[in-house]
Formats: sequence, C-alpha cells, structure tokens
Amino acid sequence: MKIGIINGPNLNLLGTREPEIYGSVSFDDYLKELRSEFSKIQFVYFQSNCEGEIVGMLQKFTHFDGIILNAVAYTHTSIAIRDAISAIESSVIEVHISNTHSREEFRKKSMIGSVCKGTISGFGLQSYKLATIYFNEKN
Repeated sequence: MKIGIINGPNLNLLGTREPEIYGSVSFDDYLKELRSEFSKIQFVYFQSNCEGEIVGMLQKFTHFDGIILNAVAYTHTSIAIRDAISAIESSVIEVHISNTHSREEFRKKSMIGSVCKGTISGFGLQSYKLATIYFNEKN
C-alpha cells in the first residue's frame, strides 16, 4: 500500500510555528511515528509552500492508494488544487491540524472539501493517523 502525504505552506515550520495552535512536534518527527505504527504502508511525503508544486505532486500521486492533503491556507483559496484533486484517480482526504471551524471566519470555507473523500479537522497531528486508518481499512 502506498499513501502520499502532501503538506502545504508553512507546515515545514511545525514544532516552532504557533505551538499553541499546531503543537510542538515537527512533521518529520511525527512521520517517523506514523511510519513505525503503519510499517506495511509506504508513505511518500512532500511539503511545499508553492501552489503549483502541490498541483504537480497531486498529479504524480494519481495512482497511489490514497492521498492525505493538508493544503493549509490554499484550502480556502485554490481552485487549481481543487481541479487537480478532481482530475486524479486517487482518493484524497483533506486534513487540518487545528479545528478550522473554530478559527477565523475565512478558514471555515474549504474550496477543496467537496472534491475530497472526506475531511478530518481538529485532532492535531493525529488527523493524519485517522486518514491513514481509513485508507488502511479500505484496502
């Protein structure tokens, strides 16, 4: 089984960026835990601050068993990412570390949610684990 994880802008700063919202664990450290817990799954990880690179990686991951996407701010603005999700074969689960519905008004609208298999929000880094469980049980 192969799952792609795509993280968008500023998630390279996890562990130091607003730890009161996003926690104090880096994504690299969390990914080690995820890989250890789901050792039979091959995780391919990509992070970018650039919208076009995220679109390109979605297209590259098109035949994966699943994609976990945290588009961060692009969630609320990117028709290009929405169109890329619609164009690929893989199911995509939208994840968010914080509960976007309990934050600023502009974070409550997702441009990508309606073309994703589902959305997981507000469970910290465990949101990625919940998405992994779904793909693992689906296959």
